[in-house]
Amino acid sequence: MRQNRKTVSPMSNEGRNTYVMEHITKAFLTLLEEKGIEDISISELCDNAGVGRASFYRNFNSKSDILRAYINKLFDGWKSDWEKNNSIPFSSGIGMIFEHFEQHRAFYRLLNERHLIYLLKDVILDMMELKPGLPKGEAYAKAFVAYSLYGWIEVWFQRGMQESSEEMRLLFQNQGR
Repeated sequence: MRQNRKTVSPMSNEGRNTYVMEHITKAFLTLLEEKGIEDISISELCDNAGVGRASFYRNFNSKSDILRAYINKLFDGWKSDWEKNNSIPFSSGIGMIFEHFEQHRAFYRLLNERHLIYLLKDVILDMMELKPGLPKGEAYAKAFVAYSLYGWIEVWFQRGMQESSEEMRLLFQNQGR
């Protein structure tokens, strides 16, 4: 079929990519509610999203990449809040992280149920700005906080997020005493 004004989408490439990524993400999260990640095929995902396989592979390398992109999108909101309030004490920042998880409880519950919490590790390491070239004291201090926080989050999710974000903030803060 020859393309003309009537057969070409009026959306920009960026608009089409956003559309495709949103539909793939929504379809993937819906399927993930029903079954494990390993039981979801790319074909099934694309059919449910209403997009072609080429669209999937143009935007993602794997099904896990969908979740990584979604987690990063969720954390972009948290990072924006953090940057606006960058003069607040570290313990308040930790509280903001736990509040973030409470606000998106259903999604993180799903990650926990599907044994995909490990995907949060990279986001937390990035958030702590843990880079290989840091001076050793700073590198190990940041690693200690990042991996401790990750461990706390994982246990909190496994416990069904029984404690409030404020309780978690206070517990984390009191560990240093």
